[in-house]
Amino acid sequence: MHHLNSLLCLILNSLFLLLAMYSELRQDLVTGDWIVVVPGRAKGHVFVNNEERVPSPIESCPFETLPAQGADKTVLDIKNGGDWSVQIVPNIYPAVRREELQFSLANHGPYAVLPGVGQHDILVTRDHNKNFPDLPPEHAFDVFAAFKERYLMLAKEKHLAYVAIFNNWGPKAGATLYHPHSQIIALPIVPPDVGHSLRGSQNYFDRNNTCVHCVMIEFEIKEKARVLYENDCVIAFTPYISRSPFEMRIFPKAHLPYFEDSDERVLKCVVDALQISLRALRSTLNDPDYNFFIHTSPIKDRSSYGHYHWHLEIIPRVKINAGFEYGTGIDVNFVDPDEAAKLLYANFVALFS
Repeated sequence: MHHLNSLLCLILNSLFLLLAMYSELRQDLVTGDWIVVVPGRAKGHVFVNNEERVPSPIESCPFETLPAQGADKTVLDIKNGGDWSVQIVPNIYPAVRREELQFSLANHGPYAVLPGVGQHDILVTRDHNKNFPDLPPEHAFDVFAAFKERYLMLAKEKHLAYVAIFNNWGPKAGATLYHPHSQIIALPIVPPDVGHSLRGSQNYFDRNNTCVHCVMIEFEIKEKARVLYENDCVIAFTPYISRSPFEMRIFPKAHLPYFEDSDERVLKCVVDALQISLRALRSTLNDPDYNFFIHTSPIKDRSSYGHYHWHLEIIPRVKINAGFEYGTGIDVNFVDPDEAAKLLYANFVALFS
């Protein structure tokens, strides 16, 4: 038995050494952050959603009759074909509260403190059982048209600095209600992750006099290995620096610092790419939970962010961060983005065949 255990340990050690040969540390071009790509570890993970997503009863869904959840008014109502397609309502459990007040940075001992002032909205689509990738294209466009219209409304608020737009699909991604919906949270600060990206973009521009995201797009088009989908004005790919397995990003091909400056043509291209990307993701990973969100330049000081390039990020929820990630701030990706692109691309092709 001792000899068998020793032999097993030797085999496992040899296996781990072999896997380590294929691991790679990669540095993000924008933020300077490092990630670890360890493709061999994928064998210890399952890329399917083993928990069936159970629809909630329509009869008890708070989004079936709007204004939703007892909200006193609808912020925005877009109709399509005689019925409402998209509505935006205030969240009755807001992360930040809307108050017309003057405020300034305060201190609590050594800590900086601001009141939780802002606006927290819910964007609801009409069909209880059709998530974003399954909406008719015109209704999916209504979602992004509503995002833009609400963004422009919030940008007029003097105390707001950033508008975060995101979608949570499924409980693992943080969705507490089944009915498809997105969220819009306007904040008096620029969120840390966005600020990190903005600083990296500015630093790259200062050194190279060009947009770092445009450089990334050019590189992906040149290599072709990770490009998933292109249309007239946007491109979707699995980034070379992917923090998470099967992460995807969608960029306008033209340099656009501000989401709200995107015209109808660009938004239709984005919607097209996002819908097909989410369908391919569903086919590849058996309908995983996911988040998608917009990264764009802040509301204020518009002349300061010409170096940035707005985009969408899609994060499937197929991994759990552990002690290494939390203890070091280094994300571990157990799927090489090139391999993820091959698997996803096969489903992109299948969707068009």
